[in-house]
Amino acid sequence: MRVLVVEDELLLAEAIAEWLRGETHAVDLAHDGQTALERLAVNDYDVVVLDRDLPISHGDTVCAEVAASECSARVLMLTAAAEVSDRVAGLSLGADDYLTKPFAFPELAARVLALGRRSRPAPPPVLRRAGITLDPARREVFRDGRYVPLAKKEFSLLAELMRAQGAVVPAEWLLEKVWDEYADPFSGVVRLTILKLRRKLGAPQVIETITGVGYQIL
Repeated sequence: MRVLVVEDELLLAEAIAEWLRGETHAVDLAHDGQTALERLAVNDYDVVVLDRDLPISHGDTVCAEVAASECSARVLMLTAAAEVSDRVAGLSLGADDYLTKPFAFPELAARVLALGRRSRPAPPPVLRRAGITLDPARREVFRDGRYVPLAKKEFSLLAELMRAQGAVVPAEWLLEKVWDEYADPFSGVVRLTILKLRRKLGAPQVIETITGVGYQIL
């Protein structure tokens, strides 16, 4: 998934981003509400982890704008305000979930994952296609019964191709969903990762290149 973390405490923001990247998510950062709104205007996020007390544009403003827009991103409001009235107010603004500080990183990651499932059609628990079995929960991949060890980005890219159920997935979509805003679109990172996947999955080749369009698993 692609996640936007909006937090003005720089060290905390980096810590959250690092943890979520360790969960194979692509993560962008914003340290104020205005920057968050700018990111949301140009990027397609699955989940927004949103601090409430933000500079320039308050977190409540960001949350309300996301809720009022056609954006499909789910909002996890993250704040030190722990009173019941604070939680009710946050949810009333359009937040999908509410987590108070201090928090446990495993719980944050679990909530992000749960919200991400709601931001897109739910995939089957285990994805199967062309002899490949991909288990998102266990992060395991098998090809014709043979275990295939994959790096995090390789796993995430393969999962996006599997979820497409045979449709062609543009390279731009893969770059956006598997990497983040700092990925260089001219670096060829998608093509190189595809090559690594093909090598690890073995013969016969199942990932097809549709020239000028993208990739698909037949």
